[in-house]
Amino acid sequence: MSARRNLWGHAWIVAAAMMVWAMALPAVAVQPDEVLADAALEERARDISAGLRCVVCRNESIDQSNAEIARDLRLLVRERLVAGDSDDDVMHYIVERYGEYVLMRPTMTGSNILLWFAPLVLILAGGGLSLAYIRRRSRATAPGEAVLSPEEEARLQAILKE
Repeated sequence: MSARRNLWGHAWIVAAAMMVWAMALPAVAVQPDEVLADAALEERARDISAGLRCVVCRNESIDQSNAEIARDLRLLVRERLVAGDSDDDVMHYIVERYGEYVLMRPTMTGSNILLWFAPLVLILAGGGLSLAYIRRRSRATAPGEAVLSPEEEARLQAILKE
């Protein structure tokens, strides 16, 4: 019994260590030589970097990515902040150079409106087509239920009377 309890104790320690290691992974990308001496500027740089997508890695912010371009972008953000730019100025500068793709949350303007509402439009269109198909199928006659013209109906009745 104690061997089993001892095994579970080790399993919990390993699981806890893995969780701590997994939580620390995103912070690995920022190199010590990139960190600004001013804590307030560094905090602003981290906030801005969290909102910028790495152009090489999909769905990773430049803070999480180890790609060279992400490092260059992190350094660019810090350079602009040290130069005295506001957060909005830095974001605007980066978007001008790399396009709206670098934003983790694209704006809801211009052609992006189509991207924001396309799923809803497609779901509604699919539901409308499905409803129209179901209604048309419910009104259709079954293959064995042929509708007879009045002449055919009279001839059938005559045959059945014979």
